[in-house]
Amino acid sequence: MAKELKELTPRSVNYSQWYQDLVIKADLAENSAVRGCMVIKPYGYAIWEKMQRILDDMFKETGHVNAYFPLLIPKSFLSKEAEHVEGFAKECAVVTHYRLKTNHDGTGVVVDPAAKLEEELIIRPTSETIIWNTYRNWIQSYRDLPILCNQWANVMRWEMRTRMFLRTAEFLWQEGHTIHETAKEAQERTLQMLNIYADIAENLLAIPVIKGIKTESEKFAGADETYTIEAMTYDGKALQSGTSHYFGQNFTKPFNVVFQNREGKQEYAYQTSWGISTRLIGALIMAHGDNRGLKLPPRVAPIQVVLVPVAMHKEGVKESARNLKKLGVAIEVISQATGLSKEEIEIL
Repeated sequence: MAKELKELTPRSVNYSQWYQDLVIKADLAENSAVRGCMVIKPYGYAIWEKMQRILDDMFKETGHVNAYFPLLIPKSFLSKEAEHVEGFAKECAVVTHYRLKTNHDGTGVVVDPAAKLEEELIIRPTSETIIWNTYRNWIQSYRDLPILCNQWANVMRWEMRTRMFLRTAEFLWQEGHTIHETAKEAQERTLQMLNIYADIAENLLAIPVIKGIKTESEKFAGADETYTIEAMTYDGKALQSGTSHYFGQNFTKPFNVVFQNREGKQEYAYQTSWGISTRLIGALIMAHGDNRGLKLPPRVAPIQVVLVPVAMHKEGVKESARNLKKLGVAIEVISQATGLSKEEIEIL
């Protein structure tokens, strides 16, 4: 059960505790029974849904389509790109068996040793390997390019030190994966998506960000270049809030993603990937929250206006409420103050 708080720890006293208190007090999320994982509560998920809708529209306006790829990835796939496997090996959760059975003494269930998988499966920490293995079957010639896919999904990275929204073992995100005829096209797409992320952060979420390129030691495992938006938070620190990666041919070569080019020769394709996650809600809290609680930019606030009607019988009161709803304003009516039934409030 979530902790009920009467007041927040002041930011100036303990910034980390203030953040944790606010997440709980605002009813955004709570820790789950699974260590390192969180439950995103309805109000918190409503914020994510609003972000998701706007992002999804922007992706589609720039030619992308949604798809979905498997949660489980054969272990051998991760071994095909050396930097990639080294970067994620310590964070991978591994499925080794496919069945349970009742314990011999009837006290519960145990793993059935006879149900061991021939090849172990990785719960996706990211989807590059399974997607490039799929894309190679979709491409024959340059006429099949580009492929511009995005997926909305969950991923698992076994984090030891977690904090709700900022770093959890399981989190929600979108990951785009595009494949191109030329390096120039792929590089342009990488920067285009970075600019979309910056636009969302600054103009939707009112979070100031700095765009830049990661160092060799910080770039995504397997990428030639990783570009980032770093959100500026109250305590003056930067929080990585979205990344866009140019891979060159680093995955198309080991996965043999080739196409016939305009000269009739076989060539390896060029690829990108880019992602933004529920960490953006954490950035939102850190950028706008204060000692009185959560503050949200209007376009992602699940409730934009709270109505406390005190004279519902008077002419024009109900009409004013209806006009707000017609304008697309998210309204919550305090029913205790109205004397109206739930059905009457829903008519507003």
